[in-house]
Amino acid sequence: MTWLPPYRHLSETGELAERALALAALATPCRLCPHRCAVDRTAGQRGVCGLPAGAVVAAATAHFGEEPEISGTRGSGTVFFGGCNLRCVYCQNATISQGADMRRRAVTSADDLGAILLDLAGRYVHNINWVTPSHVVPWAVAGLDVAASRGLVLPLVYNSSAYDSIDVLRLLDGVVDVYLPDLRYADDESATEFSGVKGYVAASRAAVVEMARQVGTANVVGPDGTLRRGLIVRLLVLPNDISGVRESLAFLRDAIGTQVRIALMAQYFPAHKAPEEILLSRRTSVREYQRVLDVAERMGFENALVQEMEAQDFYRPDFDRGDEPFADAAQFHGRGTPDGPGEDPR
Repeated sequence: MTWLPPYRHLSETGELAERALALAALATPCRLCPHRCAVDRTAGQRGVCGLPAGAVVAAATAHFGEEPEISGTRGSGTVFFGGCNLRCVYCQNATISQGADMRRRAVTSADDLGAILLDLAGRYVHNINWVTPSHVVPWAVAGLDVAASRGLVLPLVYNSSAYDSIDVLRLLDGVVDVYLPDLRYADDESATEFSGVKGYVAASRAAVVEMARQVGTANVVGPDGTLRRGLIVRLLVLPNDISGVRESLAFLRDAIGTQVRIALMAQYFPAHKAPEEILLSRRTSVREYQRVLDVAERMGFENALVQEMEAQDFYRPDFDRGDEPFADAAQFHGRGTPDGPGEDPR
């Protein structure tokens, strides 16, 4: 029997369109994320995220730099949304997340976004991967409904900073197949200073627990080796222990268990405004990263993804390159084709 993502059924019954409308109602006044900035985005007002109503797509490409069970051999069909509800001083995507360039991108209609998703599926990617969708989720879901009605059958990955509203996440139950949150901080003061958010710790931890409730922690892998359903929690190791990974690991252990898949990330480099911040102006050291690996092992996390330190030098996006922001992708040319019999992605 052919596997279908649950959102296909929701689309066929009209439930997915209703979810998109319910999400859009949270944008007037805007309560789509824990900022709850309460502007009327449908009237053209811009929230903390920098956007009025609508989804801005900065790039859509096959991405080979995600976790192995996300990228697979043919890449993850990644949609980079413009704007963001965080203002990280070290953001490597700052030109599209918080810069003037983000505002110059065209606002995408549901039909246009649906076409983008189907175009990615036509490149034989393994999944659809929404990067920073928290502030544009109503319009992203509307586009998903269009694509689903036209035959999209790829798993949907929700790739966020975990600064997500519980009300929004509950409306995504049965829509999202794979959650890929970043658990950035274990200290609210650091979150405010370096990412411009308040109450990050409580909000992000509640979000991760809700994600785990929806998809569980026993990840389901398809015949091609990529995830069809599940959760991977990312923990970026910042220099000088700013991210508090030890405390975040203790939270995960106590809240959802050590069987959860975690990705311990060594890829930090001082991007955007980070060179001006003394504590963030250098790369994460080998010693700092090894300490995190040791802590994870002692706590019993046996399902951890470990990055090579060389990851700091790869997959740096340059959105001035247009539709292909990753120069490294050239080495993967030829992978975006069918590699054997399988399900039609559309």
